[in-house]
Amino acid sequence: MAESTEHQQLAAILGPEPAATFQTVISHLISSPSSLQTLISDLISSEKRSEAELVFNICKQADHESLSLKLAQLLQVSPDEKTRAMCSILLRKQLLTRDLWRRLSRNTKSTLKHTLLSCIQREDTPTSISKAICYAVSELASAVLFAEGWPELLPFQFQSTSYDAPPKLQECSFLIFDQLADFFTPFIDELHTVFLYCLSSSTRSNEVKIAAFSAVVSFIRCLSSYEDPNMFHDVLIEMMRTVMGELNKGKEIMAQEAIKLFIELAGTHPTLLSRNGQIIRAMLQIAEAIDVLEQGTRHLAIEFLITLAEAGERAPWIMRRCREFVGLCFPILMRMVSNVKDDPSWHTAETDDDIALGVSGDYCVGQECLHRLAIALGGNNIVPIALEHFTAHFAAPEWPKHHAALIALAQIAEGCSEVMIKDLEQVVAMVLNSFEHPHIRVRWSAINAVGQLSTYLAPDLQVQYHQLVFSALNATIYGLQNCRLLAHAASALQKFIEKCARDILTPYLDEVVSQLVVLLQSEIQMVHVEALTALASVVVSFPDQFQKYYEDVMIPLRVMLLDATNNPVWSKSVECISLVGMAVGKEKFRDDAKKVMEVLMSFQGSQMELDDPTASCMLQICADLCKCLGQEFLPYMGAVMPPLLQFVQIKPVEIVTSANDNSDMDESDDESMETITLGDKRIRIKTSVLEEKVTACNLLCCYADELKEGFFPWIDQVAPTLVPLISYIHEKVRKSAVSAMPKLLLSAKLAIEKRQAQGCNETYIKKLSDHILPVLVEASHQEPDREITAIILDALNECIQISGPLRDEAMSHALSRGDKAGITP
Repeated sequence: MAESTEHQQLAAILGPEPAATFQTVISHLISSPSSLQTLISDLISSEKRSEAELVFNICKQADHESLSLKLAQLLQVSPDEKTRAMCSILLRKQLLTRDLWRRLSRNTKSTLKHTLLSCIQREDTPTSISKAICYAVSELASAVLFAEGWPELLPFQFQSTSYDAPPKLQECSFLIFDQLADFFTPFIDELHTVFLYCLSSSTRSNEVKIAAFSAVVSFIRCLSSYEDPNMFHDVLIEMMRTVMGELNKGKEIMAQEAIKLFIELAGTHPTLLSRNGQIIRAMLQIAEAIDVLEQGTRHLAIEFLITLAEAGERAPWIMRRCREFVGLCFPILMRMVSNVKDDPSWHTAETDDDIALGVSGDYCVGQECLHRLAIALGGNNIVPIALEHFTAHFAAPEWPKHHAALIALAQIAEGCSEVMIKDLEQVVAMVLNSFEHPHIRVRWSAINAVGQLSTYLAPDLQVQYHQLVFSALNATIYGLQNCRLLAHAASALQKFIEKCARDILTPYLDEVVSQLVVLLQSEIQMVHVEALTALASVVVSFPDQFQKYYEDVMIPLRVMLLDATNNPVWSKSVECISLVGMAVGKEKFRDDAKKVMEVLMSFQGSQMELDDPTASCMLQICADLCKCLGQEFLPYMGAVMPPLLQFVQIKPVEIVTSANDNSDMDESDDESMETITLGDKRIRIKTSVLEEKVTACNLLCCYADELKEGFFPWIDQVAPTLVPLISYIHEKVRKSAVSAMPKLLLSAKLAIEKRQAQGCNETYIKKLSDHILPVLVEASHQEPDREITAIILDALNECIQISGPLRDEAMSHALSRGDKAGITP
């Protein structure tokens, strides 16, 4: 019965009468804006569309040839634009279905080819549908040109590009050339003439010229190494003239599209674009027209210039005239970073999220491009010109120019560090003199510059100017100025002391700690965050000298500890407290450690999610406190272990594909996912979840190592969890699990020897070693990573030494497999 119904539906749809019923199916399908691929799920909720989709699939399976012809017929004759649009999409997908084209008859293939080219020529076809048909033609051609050919296509293409063809047809023809550049390179000489004629014409539309230029870029990229791309230089010059002409008429949209294509070409063929500097000079003109052109147009021109500069020796014009190029480009960028206003909101902001208040798009792009330009061309080319401009800007009365000079100085520091060090006295004077500037945003940029220079001009800055820098930062901090200045001063201080040699910093230690205590007493979150980061650096650098500062720093830290509502600051404060505790030792820290643990334990009832960053932070801090307190930490283990085991047992979402499947390669740059190749499989795992698992495994290893026999009560839960992870897909998890094995055995052995393992004897150690050792032996044979193999062998030897004579004969026989690998039974 069901089969008969399907046949009736099929007859009604594919019968001789066109297609009232068939068109109804199409109209149901087009009611969703998504393509057929996603339409299946979208149509489930609608009865009509669901039925239409069902019938359409019946057609595909039962008679794909008739279906293809009907789609082509509707594409050609339907008066409804939406129907034609959907037909173009469905026909394209239909033709590209695996092996479908090969199964079509010769007449059907000929009809479909003819219909597609005819539809492109129809003047009443909307541009969007014409472009969809062009893509269908291009994809079909790419599948059949080499195999069976399409003799009509090339003549059609050349005819469609002639000056008397309708503009829309010209545009479609160039779009197809763009898509099929690989196939048409044998006709490159003829096409060069076509492109040059089109782009030099005063009568061709902008749309046609952009389509032609896009095709030019594609052909240049397809040229083989022995073919000379310079043959297209005259075409590029004509396009640049067109761009300049359109800009002079105030038509920037077309110019922007063209410059985007020039940028694309600058990344792949910089030599061609810097042949004689004509295009570069034109782009410089566009970039400097700040008061005439839109930001978007100027920013694209700047992007072109920086991209070309980053090409290095592949852009010979820039390399030969580097100083000239920098002399033209640098002042443009300086004008851009000078585009900043004094927004009142900036002064009262309490978070650094609003750092861009009062700045323009020019300012942001200018900053980035200064940094890129300096890295690309280096200090010898940048610094002499930069210092001239900085001197002129500091002599100007306008505060934005002072601000711009400091921002630019900070941005070029990384790329110009070796040369800037030679002018360190002048650079430092520029920055530190600005600490006294009457405008607060200039003072902010001076502090920002200290932070950048502390990183990139280290250690010279610290060695030669430590006294001046500490004095300037000290005055800012004790001046209790704007919260932004305080936060930035704390950040600059942290960066400065991070690169400071111990003997240089020691005389200033009292002063630095006093400054940080002042900052910790601020009521502003961003000040706290930077001060805590700086304090942590000091504690790590001077753990042996922190006894005398303990009470001073703990006063504000205790206050922060109790304010768990402010997660970013609270997490950093607790982390800082644990570092201080480890520095001073448990005798001094014991009372505060208990207070910290009481606060941490209060979170146990809150049922935090595993992806809550506070939860993982708490577990890490507990481990630090355990290192400090040793066996005195045992009373807290009952609260620590359950969430820690949860983190270890978490299963990250895995996306498994074939190692030969490149369909997801576009996602390979996704920093939130990590890709692991395992045999013939490619596995993608969410990075944050994986990191939590690795951290939790390391913490279990840490607790077992620190608590020794005190860890015994949790071995029965931990061993079954960690042993399977010895063969886990991620190397860091495997490494951590392997490292924990000897520690678990030692914990059990010590607990039994010290009679702290109630109800257990040496049989327990034998059972535990019999569980661990065979897995390690097997892993030593299977592990692909040499470093981890060495760790496995070390762990095996440790476990063997710990278990000693308790190994039974069977276990000894299993271990004998490892003799060749260097394991000592």
